[in-house]
Amino acid sequence: MLRAHLGPMFNGVPTQVSANTPEKMSPVRTHVLVVDDDPSIRQMIVDYLGDNEMQVTALASGREIAHVTAHEMIDLLILDLKLPGEDGMDIARRIRADSNMPIIMLTARKEEADRVMALELGADDYLTKPFSPRELLARIRALLRRSRSHETVAEGLAKIRAYRFAGWELNVRVRRLKSPQGEVMTLRNAEFNLLAAFLASPQRVLTREQLLSMSHLHDDEVYDRAIDTQVGRLRRKLEEHGASKELIHTERGAGYVFTVAVEVVR
Repeated sequence: MLRAHLGPMFNGVPTQVSANTPEKMSPVRTHVLVVDDDPSIRQMIVDYLGDNEMQVTALASGREIAHVTAHEMIDLLILDLKLPGEDGMDIARRIRADSNMPIIMLTARKEEADRVMALELGADDYLTKPFSPRELLARIRALLRRSRSHETVAEGLAKIRAYRFAGWELNVRVRRLKSPQGEVMTLRNAEFNLLAAFLASPQRVLTREQLLSMSHLHDDEVYDRAIDTQVGRLRRKLEEHGASKELIHTERGAGYVFTVAVEVVR
């Protein structure tokens, strides 16, 4: 599924940003949703996270949350505990009932009971105002690392029958890859796990550490710096069987990106 290309949103009104052509498609950035009635805090978060290569949608109230999450793929929610006319805890409870999206609560209160209640209702972390944007960024990154490494490839694949991308199909049940020309190939264990890791997070920069965590099994052949070697082998196998474009792109100093959209068959 491709993400929509929407810019920052203020008071529920999005700013449109032109989509890139497929040939120039940039890796999808982490998308953070911020809900806070204080415009100065919203602007600070938009500016700071934007400077750190994150996409931010900012709202002044919780009324537009359902609309945004229905049309955008949100990676993490920053939610003010006390919003005019609504309770951030109620919002967190509703979101947690339907989603495992990481939630950071913002509060001006310092009472321990409020912090404990926020965590019990499903928030993953909290910050007391005023807070440092640098600390907020560190907490966001820590939460995203935990969230993205929580489900192993084996756990995720148990719910999936196949992945389809650019004419290819990876049959998860029998671990076979079919090319656009109909040629079927059997993948080695390391190749299958690495390809499945890419297909689980398409069009997103994955670091070597993330790839190791996502693709690692006890009998795996994938080890830390050997990720580069394994990626090279997987690339060659795809090219040898008719890959017409670079499916796995190297982001220098960052990691790798699987460049095309992926369809999940459950």
